[in-house]
Amino acid sequence: MDSATRVISGIDIALWDIKGKVSNRPVYKLLGGFADKVPVYIAGGYYEEGKGLKELAAETEESVSMGARAIKMKIGGAAIREDVERVRVVRQAAGADIRVMVDANCAYRYYEAIEIARKIEEFDIFWFEEPVNPDDYQGHKLVSQATIIPIATGENEYTRYGFRDLIENRCVAILQPDALIMGGITEFMKVAALAQAHDLPIAPHGNQDVHVHLASAIPNGLILEYYRGSTDPMWGKTFKGGLEVEGEYVRPPDRPGMGIEPNEEALAPYRVV
Repeated sequence: MDSATRVISGIDIALWDIKGKVSNRPVYKLLGGFADKVPVYIAGGYYEEGKGLKELAAETEESVSMGARAIKMKIGGAAIREDVERVRVVRQAAGADIRVMVDANCAYRYYEAIEIARKIEEFDIFWFEEPVNPDDYQGHKLVSQATIIPIATGENEYTRYGFRDLIENRCVAILQPDALIMGGITEFMKVAALAQAHDLPIAPHGNQDVHVHLASAIPNGLILEYYRGSTDPMWGKTFKGGLEVEGEYVRPPDRPGMGIEPNEEALAPYRVV
């Protein structure tokens, strides 16, 4: 299913790009154009060799200095006690007014997720992402019921039917569909509408150049994931005219279609002949 929906996603996104270019309108306006800007969070806080608490704090301060009012860090790759300390350091470095999210990438069993959730509640966490395996819907629900931290998931859902089950069973508070893997823009918009009917927000996972259009097009778009140069080696190189953080927001390009153009010169060394 993964490979099939990825192929479908690529075709669907390309067709929306063509439709926008033919009609001379950006995709976010074709989809509804609810807002001309969307708040962002800076993704980071990864585990790296030689990266201790001091370096983690410095990275946090640098992300905040970009203007964003929200940042995300990884947990689940170290002992719970160690990760609790990492969260404490990030919260201290970020300050009280910055939203802090944690992302476990499915690292825990449900009872482990509950344990660390309760231990980091004091640090005012905005969401706890992918605490357990994607298909463990009951595990998500148990974690959600055991903590005051909102639970988020969805980047590993490949159909709208998985989102339907997450929504109907009230497993999570925030949904994170990724248009690049779950059928493209067309399927993403169906999930967004279903979530809106249940008063649930959408925080897209992954590629910011595509998802800025989708988060801007829907009334329940919560926030956009944003990768900067230190976490994305191709940042500013894959496409011309990449998104820039303005205050705590980014604006979707007002150019026709997706508004992105491959940077052929920068991509040339990676061409497979």
